[in-house]
Amino acid sequence: MRENPGESYPTDFEVDAFQRATRDLIGVALHSLEILDGEVTLPQFRMMLVLDDLGETPSSRVASALGLAASSVTRLADRLDASGHVLRGTDARSRSVVTLDLTEHGREVVRRVLAWRHHELARILSGLDPEERAATVAGLASFHLVVGEEYTADLHGPVPL
Repeated sequence: MRENPGESYPTDFEVDAFQRATRDLIGVALHSLEILDGEVTLPQFRMMLVLDDLGETPSSRVASALGLAASSVTRLADRLDASGHVLRGTDARSRSVVTLDLTEHGREVVRRVLAWRHHELARILSGLDPEERAATVAGLASFHLVVGEEYTADLHGPVPL
């Protein structure tokens, strides 16, 4: 529903441009995991991003953040614990509560992937002349203002900054 009915509605060409941009950005995110040579899967990396954001936290909170069943989080945590990416623990107030946290190796993996994404986006953006880049940044900033922070607030899984 348009807020300003007098303003022009986006054309299919304009919407398609944003569809392509969505695919391109998802492509950058997926390519970033290739630097790990299969060390972790996309679902495992999503869990690692949640733990990077939250720090040591109950596995039930991780399940909620990812929109997964507790048993799915347990399976992911089992593999990440065995590979040295995640530490299991218990809550000092309740030994029945399983906590999860990244190991230093896990934190380093997250840093490497996010650094690669940063570098790759900088490389891609350097292909634009400064005026196009400034216009693109301004357009994305305006787009984000319209979308709003709350748009991704209730999504399951991490939405990295």
